Amino acid sequence: MKTSLMTGLLLASTLPLLAAAKISVQADKPGHPVSPALWGIFFEDINLSADGGIHPELVRNLSFEDSDQPENWNFTSPPSSKSACAIDTSRPLNPLNRRSLRVSLDGTAALINEGYYGMNFVRGESYALKLAARAGDAFNGRVTARLVGGSEVLASGDIQGIDGQWKYCTLDLTATGSHAKASLQLAFEGQGTLFLDMISLLPRKTWKDRGLRPDLAEAMASLKPAFLRFPGGCWVEGDDLARMYNWKKTVGRRDVRTPLYNIWGYHATHAIGYHEYLQMAEDLGAEPLFCINVGMSHREIVPLDKMDQWVQDALDAIEYANGPTNSLWGGLRARNGHPAPFGLKYLEIGNENGGPAYRERWPLFVHAIKAKYPDIQLVANHWEGGYPRNPMPEIVDEHYYDTPEWFMQHANKYDAYDRNGPKIFVGEYAVTRNTGLGNLRGAIGEAAFMTGLERNSDVVVMAAYAPLFCNANHKRWPVNLINFDSSRWFGIPSYYVQKLFAEHRGSVTLPTSVESATSQEPLPSGGVGVGTWNTSAEFKEIKVTAPDGKILLQSDFSRDLDGWRPLGAGRWSVQDGVLKQSAADRDFVRAVAGDRSWTDYTFELKARKLAGREGFLVLFHNGDDEDRTWWNLGGWENQRHGVEMGGTHGAKSGSIETGRWYDIKIEVRGLAVKCWLDGQVVHDLKRERRTIHNLFASATRDEKSGDLILKVVNSAPSPLETQVDLLGSPRLASQGTAVVLTSANPKDENTLDEPTKVAPKTETMTIPGSRWTRAFPGNSLTVLRLPAAN
Repeated sequence: MKTSLMTGLLLASTLPLLAAAKISVQADKPGHPVSPALWGIFFEDINLSADGGIHPELVRNLSFEDSDQPENWNFTSPPSSKSACAIDTSRPLNPLNRRSLRVSLDGTAALINEGYYGMNFVRGESYALKLAARAGDAFNGRVTARLVGGSEVLASGDIQGIDGQWKYCTLDLTATGSHAKASLQLAFEGQGTLFLDMISLLPRKTWKDRGLRPDLAEAMASLKPAFLRFPGGCWVEGDDLARMYNWKKTVGRRDVRTPLYNIWGYHATHAIGYHEYLQMAEDLGAEPLFCINVGMSHREIVPLDKMDQWVQDALDAIEYANGPTNSLWGGLRARNGHPAPFGLKYLEIGNENGGPAYRERWPLFVHAIKAKYPDIQLVANHWEGGYPRNPMPEIVDEHYYDTPEWFMQHANKYDAYDRNGPKIFVGEYAVTRNTGLGNLRGAIGEAAFMTGLERNSDVVVMAAYAPLFCNANHKRWPVNLINFDSSRWFGIPSYYVQKLFAEHRGSVTLPTSVESATSQEPLPSGGVGVGTWNTSAEFKEIKVTAPDGKILLQSDFSRDLDGWRPLGAGRWSVQDGVLKQSAADRDFVRAVAGDRSWTDYTFELKARKLAGREGFLVLFHNGDDEDRTWWNLGGWENQRHGVEMGGTHGAKSGSIETGRWYDIKIEVRGLAVKCWLDGQVVHDLKRERRTIHNLFASATRDEKSGDLILKVVNSAPSPLETQVDLLGSPRLASQGTAVVLTSANPKDENTLDEPTKVAPKTETMTIPGSRWTRAFPGNSLTVLRLPAAN
């Protein structure tokens, strides 16, 4: 029977079978149990994932704490009016909420907030407006709240009860129409002075009535996560210690939570604080995994003799989550609405921290926590210099971001892992290069890697894709699992890979072997680029030359950008033959040029640092706009030089001086990379050309249903006819289920307008016995669910 390419070709025969590949499953020899916590999620406050994302608050800068200006508020009044507004600190709402908005009225005026790139109002839905207000001397006026979509007022009502004392006023508003780019308008009429604070507008309809945006929470819940790691990520460390995540400032009433500038470029209100994360995990049926600061930020380290506070914060976090109601922090949890313990079992000490400083601080936390809470499982970072070994961690957290081919090549990474060492938590992983904005090919690379994680789930006990959420209007990471605007969302193809692996996890592994052809990774190729990371710099006299002397690119910047394309949130300009990037507070800023087919060439330029924390990024073999193959000069807080191409190579101590012109040259020949700085060779490296397998598989059995579950990844471009042998299998039912994720082109992506262009398709399949062949489509993940016979 011939079927479509989507589901492949299934053949049964009593004759010997000839196929391009073979998968053998020892169905009668079950292996180790699959870790019940294997597939989870990592929620980092990045890309406006909390405020402006899963938290449904529609007002941005509701507390006026973001700055000394009323950011994200627009105040309007007639030209003849003297009405005005300004931030005021003379008589705050409370000692922890110092700023309010002073509105001086002289006739009519309006205060408008468009939220996070437009508010979404739905016809018939109700919205709760709540604000703190007090009247100044001689205030005599009227305040009307309006929901405005375009030129239409969708709802309105007057704010009542304002007097000379701070008090909260509330108003229910029901939208008479729908609009995805609407705003809140407070219209004023009268004379005098009025003070406002904590202006909140929330939809009445939330997920499970828990205060989460329903569609995004449901998208998250559909992943069936076994655990929830939170809140970061780099958000845990902070750019400096003053801006690190401090859980104690995120609990209690919203008006006493301390907003904080987020390392990802916005102010966080902490509307989703430590308590809400724990509640979120409970509602998802997931184990909470809290990541706490270890006394290290991106730029600072707390002295060892000052570490008591950091250790105590960890102990107090556990008490808040698990302590009895008669304890200090357990009592606060109860007063915040959750008398029962949350049952926190996992605590990660630090995020992406390493080196001697981390190894010195790790035991301080371990000894203190284990003395009081011996059952808490502590997770250590596997970062610079490996993981700490004194004391030996129970679990270590490893992070991987790379190309599809890297993940395929590392699908067997844990096959030979020491079973006597710590367990592994792959806490962050994703294809972030050569995958566009998140295409099918990237998802297939991750799926191949995940078959290896599942096969080795006796040592790999937890794994999570990263990042989880991204507001499409504030993207600070190249590839993100769930993308959204004010009213819509979509999952990239990787979303469906995560979903399928979680839905079809199984409970015990079945030994699986794969025989298939291999291929060589293509030779590196691509254009060139220049960039910075939290630094401003200038570049000039750029030239790219082929080995035969032919000039491939030469830019004198005499008039304009000369064909260079800026990428990221930088500020690029050209003057007097110099290309200048002047934003010193933006990461991963670059401009690119050249042809992606270029292979061998010499790239020469001059560069000068103007200001900032690091040096230069000099890109080569730039295969796509999100590629991160570069020479990093003065990276890692201006402490090292290193070539980053699927990991850091040849890192050496070094820094870049401000105001000095440097001569830079990179020569690439095949797999060889040679780098000169001011005429001196700094790096002379050779890449590894990796062998890529085309077929990957993992098999498990669901002991509850009796189903045999076979996951197969074909990374080849064409269908691969594969013999499947279920050795020693009990008699199977005559029909099973095939779920296939693929698309016409490996570069296909989902978007807000085409949210399911790449999505799995399910159909019933005939099971001809324990031995058959099937053609698995090119660039596909197939999940076969084979029930036992009744």
